[in-house]
Amino acid sequence: MATVPTRGRHSDLGCIVRRMPRMQVYLPEDLYRAVKDKRLAASELLQEAVRSELRRRELLSETDRYLDELVTEVGEPSATAVARAETLSRRIRSGPRRAQAS
Repeated sequence: MATVPTRGRHSDLGCIVRRMPRMQVYLPEDLYRAVKDKRLAASELLQEAVRSELRRRELLSETDRYLDELVTEVGEPSATAVARAETLSRRIRSGPRRAQAS
């Protein structure tokens, strides 16, 4: 019974050894040095970074689609609503308010 691999090669044990596709990546000297100095596994680190970035972009696209649907459904927000949202956003980003002592 012969198997014909579509990708990979036969090992000494007769099974197919699969390899992931390869990609050459260029890093600025400071990133390269940091990876080497910390003895990080560059391949795993880069895989995780690429997955995270792809997910981030996917979520941004979904957000854009949702906002387009929302604007179509209810219209553009008023200037007052935008100002109120920006104020709330700034308050949230600045962190929790502390209770003042009386």
